[in-house]
Amino acid sequence: MTFYPNERLALFIDGANLYSAAKSLNFDLDFKALLDEFRRKGVLVRAYYYTAVTENDDYSPLRPLVDWLDYNGFHMVTKPAKRFTGHDGVQRIKGNMDVDLTVDMLEIADRIDHAVLFSGDGDFRRLVEAVQRRGVRVTVISSLKTQPPQIADELRRQADNFVELADLMSVFGRPKAPRGE
Repeated sequence: MTFYPNERLALFIDGANLYSAAKSLNFDLDFKALLDEFRRKGVLVRAYYYTAVTENDDYSPLRPLVDWLDYNGFHMVTKPAKRFTGHDGVQRIKGNMDVDLTVDMLEIADRIDHAVLFSGDGDFRRLVEAVQRRGVRVTVISSLKTQPPQIADELRRQADNFVELADLMSVFGRPKAPRGE
């Protein structure tokens, strides 16, 4: 990763996408270490974290993480997840945050030098291209080492830099604790 000490950075974390990639690589993320790492690399203007949260549940396993991130330097962008039943009769939860992330990155693009996108979603290729036209360098962090790969080829090619998430485990990852411990 190429960063410059006085460069203004913003992180854009697609929570569901990052969680899926880290889970496939069998590690958990240390979000404090992640923030510390990017604060060392430049001037961290903002760290956004996007996730859908289930409402009306007695307990959401995501709630403690959302609260911790909110109190520890992340700008949380959440929306209620929607429950629906697919044509196969299976109940699913959906909460797409792509538009929210897109709007935020476009709005802050004139005040940053470097955007770091934690997502492999190919839908973000045009967003990356748009902020690059504004002079912002874009690093995408995702994984080719998952099965299937989490990073869309078109997004990886559009980014100024692609960083393999598995290579960052020593920086802000920790092995997944076995269940029951």
